[in-house]
Amino acid sequence: MIPKPAVAGTTVMDHLLDRLHALGVRHLFGMAGDYNLKVLDRVVAHPDVRWIGTASELGAAYAADAYARTRGFGALLTTFGVGELSAINGVAGAYAERLPLLHIAVGPTQATERDKAVVHHSMGDGDFDRFARAHREVVCAHAVLRPDNAVSEIDRVLGACLRESRPGYLRVPRDVALAPAPPWRPSAADDRPTVEKDGVEAFRTAARARLATADTVAVLADFLVDRFHARDELARFLTAGSLPHAVLATGKTVVDESAPGFLGVYSGAMSERPVRAAIDGADLLIRAGVLLADSTTGKFTHGFDAEAGIDLGPWTAKVDGRTFPGVPLATALTVLTELVGGRPAAPVPAAGSRGLGAALTGLSGSVTAAGRSAATLLRRASPLGLPLTQSYLWEAVGSAVEPHHTVIADDGTPLLGIVGHRFPRGARFIGQPFWGSIGYGLPALLGTQLADPARRGLLVIGDGAAQPTVQELGTIGRHHLKPIVVLVNNHGYTIERATHGLRAVYNDISRWHWPKLPAAVGVRDPLVLRARSTAGLDRALARAAATPDRLVLIEAFTAKDDIPPAMVRMLINRPDRARWVP
Repeated sequence: MIPKPAVAGTTVMDHLLDRLHALGVRHLFGMAGDYNLKVLDRVVAHPDVRWIGTASELGAAYAADAYARTRGFGALLTTFGVGELSAINGVAGAYAERLPLLHIAVGPTQATERDKAVVHHSMGDGDFDRFARAHREVVCAHAVLRPDNAVSEIDRVLGACLRESRPGYLRVPRDVALAPAPPWRPSAADDRPTVEKDGVEAFRTAARARLATADTVAVLADFLVDRFHARDELARFLTAGSLPHAVLATGKTVVDESAPGFLGVYSGAMSERPVRAAIDGADLLIRAGVLLADSTTGKFTHGFDAEAGIDLGPWTAKVDGRTFPGVPLATALTVLTELVGGRPAAPVPAAGSRGLGAALTGLSGSVTAAGRSAATLLRRASPLGLPLTQSYLWEAVGSAVEPHHTVIADDGTPLLGIVGHRFPRGARFIGQPFWGSIGYGLPALLGTQLADPARRGLLVIGDGAAQPTVQELGTIGRHHLKPIVVLVNNHGYTIERATHGLRAVYNDISRWHWPKLPAAVGVRDPLVLRARSTAGLDRALARAAATPDRLVLIEAFTAKDDIPPAMVRMLINRPDRARWVP
């Protein structure tokens, strides 16, 4: 969408809002501060972008991150110094997980800067670029706007955000933001990645030869497929080749999880046995948009050679370590679609026997399945049900996911528990497995609900992760959003306990009375439910689904040492890697 032409009285801030609107932004997150108040008057007056005041700048950054995941671009506005530093953790997370968003920091006037005045929110030394320098480490492009460069610099930074799929930063003196915008002409620069025809043909030749030598082929997909707009190309490729495929946790729902060839989530030693066998045992593994990280590979317990096979990155492709530049991800997938079109369907590698490790992996899966079956039978036999366990909790919540849901999982047991459950077609997933900043989930729920109000948010979060950002529950209520929040009360940091310090005081948290919290932070008429048993959880989930017109909070109680099945598999398969830190 091309922004509307500037009219008389258009300010630099008006122009920036028009540019954001053209990128699909309809909401701007942030907090008011004295340096930005007059600028916020322009935001509030803008006809197409709505101001969403959050309870903290960090919450605004997390919300903008999830908004970008849902809508394609996000934005936040803070005040100089204290506000922008509060938000920087969220901006850094968006950089790590490749999300295009813009952080606008409004500060003192140019005259104040020239005078090197000792003003509040500064270090008192006349250096007004200090915090901008801090941001340069966590954004792909940055600028300080001046009257003579504001329009061109806005274009440059936004273009880099789109090209790199990463955040940008603008420091804007208040008087510059309110100054008249000079005439704007759309940039003639093309931000799309360059396609090298010779590189594409060389890749085609190498990929054809590699496919010809492979008896079994499998595909592993990840989040960069989504960030670089190659979902449709990936879907066509998987359909054309009838290929077995899996995703990493960061790439959950980047493919249709109801498709016959979908194996599940791959996470090294944490994977279920059939998924691990197919991915690790394939003669040829094709990786699409994959970033291998400790948190998504079971602490680097993946069993395939990362230098072998076909690896498709954002702008380059590799075949057995040979690099082909100028082959963007979508283009490479299109080439592979042509190559596999006439190929017989690749069989899924048999699980086979790989010694004691494989036997234990199979045993852990059998134990988990048997436990679920036994729990289900006993629950049916008793109206009170059994005490709630992590295994049953995530099986039940996963089964409650509907096509119109966007599931948001915070770090810890909720993420490990829900990510392996197969979602129905249409359901979407948002998590932060790589950056892993606890408290992300509640502001992310706000961002995604505003980005796509037709979908109902379903947040799963632990009591420890909820406490840092729980105030955004009030922001969600203030904007009359009606999500479902499943809060796991296990009295602290269970994943940390499993890692180190089973009874250490630093893994404990204050015990809150959660049922009173929604009303206390301003949510009107919330439905608050508690579940201590399997039957109680089933009833709560059913009631939540039947109550779409209210915010629903389900407090689910599990034992403080209970961990999800994925972590159990890790402990059985690779106890030497079960601790997340060296």
